[in-house]
Amino acid sequence: MANGQWYPPEWLDRIRALAAGTLTPVTPKRAATVMLLKDTGTGPAVHMLRRRASMAFAGGAYAYPGGGVDPRDDDHQVRWAGPTRAWWAERLGVDERAAQAIVCAAVRETYEEAGVLLAGPTPESVVGDTTGAGWEADRAALVARDLSFAEFLDRRGLVLRSDLLGAWTRWITPEFEARRYDTWFFVAALPEGQRTRNASTEADRTVWIAPGEAAAEYDKGELLMMPPTIATLRQLTAYETAAQALAAAPGRDLTPVLATARLVDGEIVLSWPGHDEFTKHIPTAPTGGATA
Repeated sequence: MANGQWYPPEWLDRIRALAAGTLTPVTPKRAATVMLLKDTGTGPAVHMLRRRASMAFAGGAYAYPGGGVDPRDDDHQVRWAGPTRAWWAERLGVDERAAQAIVCAAVRETYEEAGVLLAGPTPESVVGDTTGAGWEADRAALVARDLSFAEFLDRRGLVLRSDLLGAWTRWITPEFEARRYDTWFFVAALPEGQRTRNASTEADRTVWIAPGEAAAEYDKGELLMMPPTIATLRQLTAYETAAQALAAAPGRDLTPVLATARLVDGEIVLSWPGHDEFTKHIPTAPTGGATA
């Protein structure tokens, strides 16, 4: 492997089956992930976690805090600050209920997996410390899905700060994957007074790392990542501060990136539109491995 692209061996047979018309793609689940940034004096660092090797999806790969949308967050109107739900619906390409649920997922997953909460008692504030026993009990209830995020906000009297998020990009898991997600990527800055921690049972390590450094480690094959992770890291290298990245978010294209597999000259070509570095050439007949 020349770089750190996560490429599970079972993809080969599934891609062949998809190309042959014998594989029915599963419907992707809505998800959200957050690139949490903080300034270091020499540029922004991004918070990343390493998924446990035992995880069924992307085990051992570095990623950002994120996860699936909770359908309960479609139904309950939460206290909301920042752009309206209608604005978010247009930005994300969904209806207003789905927009609320996706934004809720982004904020909830950041809290569940990094201990950072983008919410406050007023539309202009953010909680300063979430490390107490009561906070941890609520976080555990969220992880267990015993408590919806809307219920959590209500119980705490908190306002969701959607203005602290910027929608960055959208990737849909390839059709040949057994576990598929339609994922919106967001950027956010670490709120003053809050600290990250490895709160996730799905991760065995967390780091703050400069996007350029993480990309260089990927290029050397030392950090394993999925295509959207390394693609967004390369995009973040253009910004000198977290504020610059957040300011750029509203102008970014959210057209979904979806890998395609097509037959060309006796081999399957796997490609991600707009991201040539991930292109793979796969023999149509099993040969014991793929060529990059």
